[in-house]
Parts: sequence; C-alpha cells; structure tokens
Amino acid sequence: MNVEFFKHNVGNQEIKLVEKVLRSLFLTTGAYVDQFEESLASYLNAKYAVGLTSCTAALHLACIAAGVKPGDEVITTPMSFVATSNSIIMADGIPVFVDVEKDTGNIDANLIEKAVTRKTRAIMPVHLYGQMVDMKKIFAIAKKHKLVVIEDAAHALEAKRDGFRPGQKTSFACFSFYATKSIASGEGGAFVCDNKTIAKLIKKLRSHGITSELAQRVRTGLKTYDVDILGWKYNMDNIQAALLIPQVKKIEREWKAREGVAKIYRQAFKKIGIDMPREYKNSKHGRHIFPIWVSPEKRDKILEYINKHGVGAVINYPAIHLFSYYRKRFGYKEGMFPHTERIALSEISIPLYSKLADKEINYVIKVVSQAVKA
Repeated sequence: MNVEFFKHNVGNQEIKLVEKVLRSLFLTTGAYVDQFEESLASYLNAKYAVGLTSCTAALHLACIAAGVKPGDEVITTPMSFVATSNSIIMADGIPVFVDVEKDTGNIDANLIEKAVTRKTRAIMPVHLYGQMVDMKKIFAIAKKHKLVVIEDAAHALEAKRDGFRPGQKTSFACFSFYATKSIASGEGGAFVCDNKTIAKLIKKLRSHGITSELAQRVRTGLKTYDVDILGWKYNMDNIQAALLIPQVKKIEREWKAREGVAKIYRQAFKKIGIDMPREYKNSKHGRHIFPIWVSPEKRDKILEYINKHGVGAVINYPAIHLFSYYRKRFGYKEGMFPHTERIALSEISIPLYSKLADKEINYVIKVVSQAVKA
C-alpha cells in the first residue's frame, strides 16, 4: 500500500469557480480576491484580510508595516520553515533567535524578554505544527517594551488558545495557502489585521506601491495612478482566490476530519512509547502537521524505513541557525539552541489530511510502529 504524505481537498466547486475565472476577462487581482478576503476575515473574526502570493510575502510586508529598518532586530524562533527568518532579512532586519520549549517545539515565551535590546522592533512567534504559542505572555512583553507582534500563523488557521485566535489582539497575523496547507491554492498567503490604515498600506505594497490597483481603476474609471512608496509584486490573483473561496466554507469540516486522525495516531503511538509534542490545555490544535519525535541516532533510518514501505514522511524542520547562510552571516554555531537542535534531529512528519481512509491510517500506524522497533 502507498499512502501519500498529503492530498489537497480541491473539489468540483473549486474547479468550477476557477473555470469561471478562466473564461472571464479578469484573471489577476479583482472581485474574487475581494470576496476571498472578506470571507477569510469573517472566519477569523478579523476586520481586514489582504490576499498575497505567499505567507513569506505577508511576513515581509508585516515587517515593513511594523517599521523595521536596517539593523532593527526581530525576535523569532529557529524551529520553523526558513521563510520566517528570511522575511526579516528581506526587510533589512536582523533575526534574533531564542530557543523553543523542549516538549512542544514552540518558541519559549519565558526566554523572549531576555533577548530584547534597544534595537528590538518586533516579536515574530510561530505557531508550530498548528499549536498557538503563549500569546498572553508575548502580548505582555510587547506592551512593556512597545514592540510589534507579527504572528506567523502559517500552520494555525483553525487554532485557538486561551480564548485567542491568530490575529486577535495582536498587531498582524500571516497565513499560508501553500499546496500542503489546510486550504490551498498551490501558492498563496494572507495578511490579517484590525487596522484600516495598515490594511490599505499592505494593499499598496503588494502592487509596487501603486495608489490604485487595476481592478479599482477599471471600477472607478481612473486612467492613471501614482506610486508614492516602494512596493513589491505580491498580489493574489483571481485564480488563486477562486480556488480558496469554496475551501473557506469547508475549513471546520476538514479540521474535524484531521482532528479525528490525530486522535487515533496519538492513542496508538502513546501505547508503544513514541514521543510526540505535548498539547496545551484550553487550546484548539490547528492540525497542520503530525510530528513524532524519535531517537536522533535512529531518525534517518526510521524515516528511510517508513518511506520504503510506501508511507510519505518528511522532516519539519532543520534548525534554521545551522544553515550555511545563517552560520556565515550571523555566526551561529551548534549548541546555541539545544532544544531546537534536538527536535530538528528527531522529528518525522507523517500523513495528516482529511482524505485518509481507515485502512490507510491503520497502515501508517503499522509501518511507523515497525520502523521504530526495527
């Protein structure tokens, strides 16, 4: 049997809406993007959402909106996809890493304040695997030191903790609609906030700093435009939006299916002593990734066994600070963030998506169990 690591949930509704866009005049940013932005903001109980080409773009523009200038520091985690810290560098900032909680992989909020300096401009927490970090503590630190909070919520569209959802009571939240996310458009992302002025700025920044996007000019009859700020080419198009609009309506249904799979996994793996991240009380896990933690000495052999027996499994993530670029530019070395390094050497992600059949779930459990015991 072969069990893919991931299968998207694109169905007939999405295909029909994309076809409608393809048969229309307007393929780029337009009415479908507007509709998607409204539906996403509504789902998140936020005031504004801005569709972008990726979460990386959203994080980059969030740094710009936060006022990050050359030499400014942004505190973040080395346990994430490299886009998190890359976005800070793209804005001419300096990523300052602090270690993670050893039993969750999330940034350790108790270490953040020690990393604050006069150059610190923002905090960029990552809700790893789908679990929200301790936002109460982070909000308190940000308020005390007058810092901006930029949530990397790429894994956590559905998540909640202590009554908070991503983007609530925070400065900005950034989301991903990459091919393996719970709602997917191949590539895509969104910036979410409750500030109208900031939302307007992000819309301008996503289109080269142009004061009125093409769809707006077509609607209003404007013939020309101004450019009053440097921007980028980060605008979501109608094709991506058409893929996403029907998926927003299915978010909770799809999440419940993944939650069911995760519960079966956790129960089965707990019985045989496989280590998994601790899950917080009073929280809702976004269930983006299902990680297991195995012996670092055996991890690669276990991963090879799992893949060899037809189960898709990958590593999420290598430690960012140990990448060659980060070592050379910032002088990071092994041993600086021990919890991050241990997780990076022990993590394996296994299939977690709504289309998994019972026989596939059971096969994954069987293969993983055999791999760990081998």
